[in-house]
Amino acid sequence: MGSSAKKKKEKKKDFQKPKYKVGKTAPKASNFTDTSFKSRAIVMNQQSLSTAAPDVVQQFKHNLSLASSSKNDKQRRDALAYLTSQLSSQPPVNPVGTNNILSKVLPLISDRSTPARSQLLKLLQALPKDEAKHSTREAITFIRAGMTHLSADISNDSLGFLEWLLDVADDDLVGIPGGWFKTLTTFCVIMGWSPSSSAAGWTSAPRTGPQAKGAQVLARQMSLLSRFIQIGMKPVIPVIPSRQDYWDNLYRIPRDPHAFEYLNLFGGTRDEANEMHTTREARQEVLSRKFLDPISKGIERAKKEGGAVGRAATELDQVLTDRMRDYTASELITDQYLLDLW
Repeated sequence: MGSSAKKKKEKKKDFQKPKYKVGKTAPKASNFTDTSFKSRAIVMNQQSLSTAAPDVVQQFKHNLSLASSSKNDKQRRDALAYLTSQLSSQPPVNPVGTNNILSKVLPLISDRSTPARSQLLKLLQALPKDEAKHSTREAITFIRAGMTHLSADISNDSLGFLEWLLDVADDDLVGIPGGWFKTLTTFCVIMGWSPSSSAAGWTSAPRTGPQAKGAQVLARQMSLLSRFIQIGMKPVIPVIPSRQDYWDNLYRIPRDPHAFEYLNLFGGTRDEANEMHTTREARQEVLSRKFLDPISKGIERAKKEGGAVGRAATELDQVLTDRMRDYTASELITDQYLLDLW
């Protein structure tokens, strides 16, 4: 390279990198951070570092809190999945008790997230049945609210929660205050047999508006109603009491947590919807007087649709016939007896 070329290259470098700055210095950005300093320690405000992880009890309580109060759908689902894994392990991990878990997670039956509701059902199925049945009254309240929800997805998923409750607490469900009357009312509402303010008491209404369901959903609803009626009016097997049973009935402390609730010693005045129907005859009387007519009309309409709906309607009709046969017979005998007296 010649001397002239070297001189041109040096001049070009000098032009690109001037030795002297001209004018004002460019202003710094608003988020500029000076990193030229040196420090021997880093201080993190309101945080702590620990080499020991939280124990299982604290993790369980933390996830239970996230499942019931988090605003993030994915976070609620993941927290419910963690609780399910702990309850399904051997041995199960449950440091707070079944009733405390249910009081926190039952409101999630109407959760807006479908994955969270699906995970909630798995969590409920992992709970011990003999412990979960003590929260039957709280569970059916949230399930009925979910069944009548305006969202079709929430309403349909609530049927799965009702199936779980029927598996867990069949006899307890039909005997609690409002368990029989209000649940039958809910079935009538979601299937289009709505209550009326007329003198007749009840009327059948077409399934219109946001509560209109597909054929498969209607068939599932009628199948669940058939199972509910079977549980509520199953035949009572007579048992010959022994001498020990007699004294146990007089002096032994009841093991039912609500043994004397039917007396309503400390509650307010109940209406018919909140009454406890603890006997088969009482439930037959309510069904015959309030629900038999609209249900029968709905069955006749459903049979005409055929398919899965028609088969479910036929099954429901057979259940009503079997369970109400002895009630009708006893009613006829009573009427004939009164006519003979007159």
